[in-house]
Amino acid sequence: MMSQTPRAIAPSWPDYQLIDAGGGKKLERWGKVITIRPDVQAYFHSGKPFTEWKELAHWEFIENPGKTGRWKALKKDAPTEWQISYGRLKFVLGTSTFKHVGLFPEQAINWAHIDAHVASDDKFLNLFAYTGAASCMARLKGADTFHIDSSKSILNWANQNMDASRLLNIHWVLEDALKFAEREARRGHQYNYILMDPPAWGNGVKGEKWKLEDKIDQLFAACAQILSPNGRLTLNTYSPSIESNLLTELSEMYFEGRSTEHSELYLESQTEKTLYCGELLRIAPLKS
Repeated sequence: MMSQTPRAIAPSWPDYQLIDAGGGKKLERWGKVITIRPDVQAYFHSGKPFTEWKELAHWEFIENPGKTGRWKALKKDAPTEWQISYGRLKFVLGTSTFKHVGLFPEQAINWAHIDAHVASDDKFLNLFAYTGAASCMARLKGADTFHIDSSKSILNWANQNMDASRLLNIHWVLEDALKFAEREARRGHQYNYILMDPPAWGNGVKGEKWKLEDKIDQLFAACAQILSPNGRLTLNTYSPSIESNLLTELSEMYFEGRSTEHSELYLESQTEKTLYCGELLRIAPLKS
């Protein structure tokens, strides 16, 4: 049966483009650097043959049986670190032992939403905040911005993005996102916009094991307490264990009386191939 959940297409922008996808991989342009990366959602045939991909690409990520791997240079001048822009923001990208270069490009749909809905007197909370593109956008809008992540190296990377974007005074918090949200609820603190992009699994600051399906109810409960009455919440999830109807049920349980918008998030390639990027849930005040 075909999914009845609406589709949301994440926008490309001048410094990013999904060129093609298929055969378990995707071909992307980040500024002037082109990469080939694995993606399990690219289970269809690619628009162009892989021989053409390799002529274009600077780097290809070769996966190990686990989550890590190595980047293989396909051009002699392939840079290991470079910058790209999104409007006034600048992001530092680079190769590592993981397939990510420091940015989830489908999140551009949320950067645009933050740009449209965050004001200078707002408090903005970015949970599972990664390298901080959304935090930089919120700070650019003038919001009092709190960036929460359990990885010190990732926080350092986010700080580089703040500096590259010529911004100041993002609050960096090295902590498990759920623990932070629950503590804020106990303190009675509230935020005007909460953004979450939780991993399906991972480790906390002290090596605690994290599985989203075990924590999703607690996460919704905590965020319901710290979201201001007129606030907005955006959640992305790419976990195969979280079904879309569960997100709908949780939003109705914890955010009763608010507007809920649920969609499947996709990137669209130059060759018209579409790549699934997870579920997108938005909570907003009811329109008066």
